[in-house]
Amino acid sequence: MTANSRESTHESLAGCGHRLRQAREAAGLSVDQVADRLHMPARVVRSLEAEDWSRLGAPVFVRGQVRSYSRLLGLMTAPMMAALDVGQVEPAQLVSRTHTPKAQWWAEQIGRRLVYILLTLFLAVPAWIAATQHLSTDAGNAAPLDLPVSGRTGVAPAASASPQTIAASMAPVAAAVAPAAELVVRARVDSWMEASAADGASLWQGLLPAGAERRFAVAQLGRLTIGNAAAVDVEHRGRRVDLQPYSRANVARFAVSSDGSLAPID
Repeated sequence: MTANSRESTHESLAGCGHRLRQAREAAGLSVDQVADRLHMPARVVRSLEAEDWSRLGAPVFVRGQVRSYSRLLGLMTAPMMAALDVGQVEPAQLVSRTHTPKAQWWAEQIGRRLVYILLTLFLAVPAWIAATQHLSTDAGNAAPLDLPVSGRTGVAPAASASPQTIAASMAPVAAAVAPAAELVVRARVDSWMEASAADGASLWQGLLPAGAERRFAVAQLGRLTIGNAAAVDVEHRGRRVDLQPYSRANVARFAVSSDGSLAPID
């Protein structure tokens, strides 16, 4: 076997990290220059070239970073993905951790109906009382049809010079509707996400398909990690959240405090 054939065989068996490093050096780029163009730390670039997957997080993050690196260097992404020696993304196993007893479920249903009835009475009763008073006042001021004619026959009683005007008013009841205390995550393309409670318990993790969304109660959420953050929209209490302050290497990480505010995680 010739030296050229041995070198060709070695390159065909090389991992994606070796190929990325060779392509970068052939392009005359340094690690820092690549990191600046990909908007990721230089240590991530070094880990990709060294195939040190343990320092890069979930497999879906690794695949996205390798794909971006390959496109920057003009490499075909399909062979690079085939050479990528990293585990496949496994769907999250959702395990039910809570069970509501039947008696508690019935109590909650009855409680909701009672609240609805009380709110209806609170709005309807004042309106009914005001309408009743208005009708009673109009009936009291109406002149009876059988009043006797005063003075000469055929002369009608004089009308009141200053007729009494009674106006009934009912102040409108304003109901202030507060925005829902929840956090909504919507993916424009496939994105990986992991949500944890304040005590560290896993609430949900897995691949969020393009066009799908997940909703979390702010009171239950403690921490959120979102891959491919540039293609994900997050709403917090009805307002869109700018993920740039919480993102690094296109991965957003932030914590949710007890009062509902968001804080970045180093």
